[in-house]
Amino acid sequence: MTGTTARQCSSWVLLSLLAIDLALTAGCAGNASTARYSASNTGSSCYAKALPTAGEGGLAWGSTLNMAREKSMVNCIRYAGRSGGAPDTCHVVLSECKN
Repeated sequence: MTGTTARQCSSWVLLSLLAIDLALTAGCAGNASTARYSASNTGSSCYAKALPTAGEGGLAWGSTLNMAREKSMVNCIRYAGRSGGAPDTCHVVLSECKN
């Protein structure tokens, strides 16, 4: 009789722990995604895109227009070299700030 009672009790405990774990996981998942999106929206408001004559270019965000341009040029030089393009032909083709 005690073996059956122990198995019923352990099953009940395991189910309770599983339910608590799922509730905590769901609550944490919602908070993390909200924080991630709000952090990205409050950060950099300017972006720039630099392209080489051949190969891949680079898009970058920055807090100022000049910072975004510099970062996009660095990315363009890096990616143009990797993709078979000429890094020395990179130039900024688009740059603007939101708001």
